[in-house]
Amino acid sequence: MRIAVDIDDTLNVVDRVGRAGAYIERNNLPFKLVNDRSCAFAETFDWSYEDVLKFVREGGIVAFTDAEARKWAKEVLEGWRKEGHEVIIITARLKEWFGNPEKVSRDWLEKRHIPYDDLVAEIPFGEKGSYCAGHGIDILVDDNIEACLNAQANGVRAVLAVGRHNIDRAKEIRYGGANWKQIDAAVRHIIKLTEAAGLDT
Repeated sequence: MRIAVDIDDTLNVVDRVGRAGAYIERNNLPFKLVNDRSCAFAETFDWSYEDVLKFVREGGIVAFTDAEARKWAKEVLEGWRKEGHEVIIITARLKEWFGNPEKVSRDWLEKRHIPYDDLVAEIPFGEKGSYCAGHGIDILVDDNIEACLNAQANGVRAVLAVGRHNIDRAKEIRYGGANWKQIDAAVRHIIKLTEAAGLDT
């Protein structure tokens, strides 16, 4: 099996409220918290996209580069690869934010010893499923509902990394898990179904 895995809010935990809140307070900015469950900086406070870009360029990128890996993520990916499955890291990270999103992502993965076979960046959420379908990827693990819906629409099995920001829509995705042990169980269930159907794995 070829399994694609997202980074932000899937392999890691990004502290948007804490990081941006500290920046706003330190710079005495007028922005207010509007959504403490958002998985996007632009929707966390009542600021503009330009304000968010300024925050990122003035050091806010550490919210991503210093983000902690989710518990059991490393071990689960190791297990998949040991069993012969291919792991492709797929992220929507853009040059506008990260400069070199592929390098920034590789650095984060390597510092945390998270194993993978390949990495692709700058794949928009709404195109992740079509990218997977076009590159022979069987399963997408992602926290973004639109990415998972796009995967399902393109015949790719989606597993939602469930969190506070998406739990209200989690039922729209057939498979999911609130932690990496549950995600692993969902992926293994899909693999068993595929094998039982006699499809090539």
